[in-house]
Formats: sequence, structure tokens, C-alpha cells
Amino acid sequence: MLKIAVYGKGGIGKSTMTSNLAAAFAVLGRKVIQIGCDPKADSTSNLLSGEPLIPVMNYLREHEEDPSSLSEISRRGFGNVLCIETGGPTPGLGCAGRGIIATFNLLDELELLETEKPDVVLFDVLGDVVCGGFAAPIREGYADTVLIVTSGEKMALYAADNISTAVKNFEDRGYASVGGIILNRRNVPEEEERVRSFAAKKGIDVIADIPRSDLINQAEDLGKTVIEKFPDSEIAGKFMDLARNLLSGAAPDVDSQEAGQAERFHFSRLYDCNC
Repeated sequence: MLKIAVYGKGGIGKSTMTSNLAAAFAVLGRKVIQIGCDPKADSTSNLLSGEPLIPVMNYLREHEEDPSSLSEISRRGFGNVLCIETGGPTPGLGCAGRGIIATFNLLDELELLETEKPDVVLFDVLGDVVCGGFAAPIREGYADTVLIVTSGEKMALYAADNISTAVKNFEDRGYASVGGIILNRRNVPEEEERVRSFAAKKGIDVIADIPRSDLINQAEDLGKTVIEKFPDSEIAGKFMDLARNLLSGAAPDVDSQEAGQAERFHFSRLYDCNC
């Protein structure tokens, strides 16, 4: 099973990168789950034709009992990708990191991975705050690989530095490692030089260079990924190449499609969120 957490500064394009990757994996025949770990709960909208998905935290607030099945808190999107959003607390009341923990506990109770047996699990995580809850996907048993999305902008690189440092702090525990940087271009001066210099200092590879493209905006205006709306475009090819490259470095069971033997991990195996 390939387990990837996509981190980056708020507004840097994590959800665009993640949903296009999910769609690309699906086109390649993989069974995919995408879990949005952001209070905005918009990670999966481009897989769902722009239709909102009720976040888990909203469901828990609005119902007296926990959901009895995954179908109550998830929906199938493009390529049969299973979409889930954690959501967050009522604004101003509570910790969003704890919302992630509560969601993971529930998904464990509902035996998400045992039921779905996915080939790929993608976590789309807000990277401005790497507290206990938001750091959950990089801990033991969750994501194996962290991808950092950044542009050449100062604050995006600042967030990327914080994220890579957070991952390194877990290094001696055998948790997730940084698998690479995705350069999502904003066309700022000397952008490529800045990002590649940062990557070299951190010892991280730039594994994808995504150009700024109007096709992404056109697709998202329709609630779609470029993989779905413009499958033959150059920009869609960038995501397809990235998905293939990630699969080529994955464990053998991903490439051999032995999904039934997918490794189990527990969403409830979390530390407290000390926010």
C-alpha cells in the first residue's frame, strides 16, 4: 500500500496536487482513498464535480450517534476514488488538530482500510501548523511518504522548511520520510533557482515541476481535475508521470495489485494533540 501525505502552506495548491494525483492513480488502475485533513473541507471537491461532501466533524456535531457505515461520511468520485473530509470544529471553538484525531479514531472503528483494501491512500494536510493533530499523518503507521508542495515564494518555502523539520524530528522513530518536493509554480522571479537551492540544502529531490496553467483553473471551475477534463493535455501528463514515478518506487504489492494483502494500519494509534 502506498501511503502519501501531501503538505504545504495554506493556499499553495495542495488540494489541486492531491486530487490530480488521486485521479492519475485511478486512471492507472489503482484503488484510491483521499482524505482531506483541513478544516475548509475542500480537498476532494474536484473529484466530486464540485459537490460538497459532509465533513466527518460536521456529521458528529449534527448527529447524536456515530455513523454506522462509511457511506454516511464518504462518497465515490472520479475514477471511483473514495473521498473523505475531516472538517474541523465550529470556528473559534476548539482545535482543528483534534478534529483530525477524532476522524482517524472513527475511521479505525469503521475499519476503513480493511473494508476498502486500497492501493493508495492520500492525506491532504494543512502545513502552516504542524501541531499534534496536523502531524498525525506522518506518525507511525500512517503515511510512509511526505510530499511537500511549494512555490518559490518566501512564505511557501518557510512552511516547507517547517514541514521538513517536523518530519526529521520523527526520523529516529521510523515514521514517514520526505519523498520529495513538488514545485507548483507561481511564476515569481528566480522561482526554480530558489526552490532547487532550498531542496539541495535540505537534501530533498524536486520530483515534479508543475507549470502554472489556465487549464487547471478551467477544470476547477467545473469541479474537475485536469486528468478528467483535459486528459490529453501536457499538464495532465505531468501528474500522470508523477503518479507513475511514485508507483515505481512503491512496495511490490502496489505494482502487483495484491490489494488484498494491503498492510493494516490504525487511525486510532495517535498521541494526544497538545495544542
